[in-house]
Amino acid sequence: MKLRDVRHELGISAELSELARVRHWVRSVLCGLPANVVSTAVMVVDELTSNALRHGRAPYHVRLLPGAAKLRIEVDDGGGETARRRAPSDHGGRGLLLVERCAAAWGQLRRPSGKTLWAELVTDPDPAGARG
Repeated sequence: MKLRDVRHELGISAELSELARVRHWVRSVLCGLPANVVSTAVMVVDELTSNALRHGRAPYHVRLLPGAAKLRIEVDDGGGETARRRAPSDHGGRGLLLVERCAAAWGQLRRPSGKTLWAELVTDPDPAGARG
């Protein structure tokens, strides 16, 4: 079974200590991808998850959806407030800016029970060339 054939999901509690568990989970799920992709994915998941924990509400879920040439990251929370970039300060405000700079695309979806923040990372810039 290939990495891209599986949808990976992790439910987490509202504790900020969950961020370490999420980072470890991402590394273990993506261990077959290039190190630069894994480190970027860890950072993006960490930012989206910490945003959800700080500004959203339970329930929280993190998903990794690997594709042929991209990785989609989704973080759900039960909060209704739209996520937005804030001016950087000593208290934060850099998370979504970092996600925007690292991801090929990102956004959010409103759901009846909350919202999903998502980001897509390129994992193989030339999937056809890799197959030869």
